[in-house]
Amino acid sequence: MNAPAPLVELVRGGLREGVHFGSAVLLDSDGSVLRSVGDVTAPMFPRSTVKPAQALAMLRAGLELPDDADLALGAASHNGEPGHLERAAAVLARHGLGEDALRCPPDQPMHEPTRQRWLADGTGGRRLAMNCSGKHAAMLATCVQLGWPVADYLDPEHPLQLGARETIAELAGESIETATVDGCGAPLFAISLTGLARLFRGMVTAGGAAGRVADAMRAHPWLVAGTDRDDTELMTAVPGLLSKIGAEGVLALALPDGRAAAVKISDGASRARGPVAVEVLRAFGVDVTGGRVKDIAEQPLLGGERQVGVLRVIPGVLSA
Repeated sequence: MNAPAPLVELVRGGLREGVHFGSAVLLDSDGSVLRSVGDVTAPMFPRSTVKPAQALAMLRAGLELPDDADLALGAASHNGEPGHLERAAAVLARHGLGEDALRCPPDQPMHEPTRQRWLADGTGGRRLAMNCSGKHAAMLATCVQLGWPVADYLDPEHPLQLGARETIAELAGESIETATVDGCGAPLFAISLTGLARLFRGMVTAGGAAGRVADAMRAHPWLVAGTDRDDTELMTAVPGLLSKIGAEGVLALALPDGRAAAVKISDGASRARGPVAVEVLRAFGVDVTGGRVKDIAEQPLLGGERQVGVLRVIPGVLSA
């Protein structure tokens, strides 16, 4: 087992002030390992990066959605902006359900301007505002359409969750030995980083229902994340890219030709994911020099009101 490697550095005034360690694996278009650093074979919790596979499991079970925008929201970790909440509520309403059917915990929006408006208005947390509410709405829709029990849809032995487990294991090419509960209350299954990269490669190469999920996410990147979010910006900037972040510093992405990658930041720092994602794309030969992507790659560090440093990938860490 390899130890996590230094991936991202915080430089202030020309001196390295901090380092984020982690692990990363890059797969070539044929699925072979192109490059890896750190520990990419031990089980880890992929968190929300596996939402595309959970959405695929719902389609395989028989879920029918009139709009693939709903499917994108079903694979989302959304900001809780009004458009996200309205679409999740509409999915529930079409199936005769209300917000109280959701079993994800109440939360405030992740989108800071929306959150500040809620706080100013005295609006409390809502289940619809929780970033996983789109996935939960899609899970409930699946249960209603297939006649499965609704109240216990998060039970690990529920047919919905058994299907998700089977789909994740299949795409990762690994057996699942460890399971727990994710922050939203849904079952969470451990796979390796290499398995996660394989999973994303399968989402863009398998066609059929998997391709439908990938296409929905790429067509509606704002629904997958929201304003000023890395997934939205990366999928908007790079044609055909499938990108999904997860809690505790996890991210996975895949290009249309099947090249794929997965990353885990050891200390769980979300700020370190973006620079590594951009560096992975650079390692794949993707042009990421323009627009918002540059701000993701090198995040300015302010001292007072001026820039005095930067958060960036350590040069050469993912080079061949």
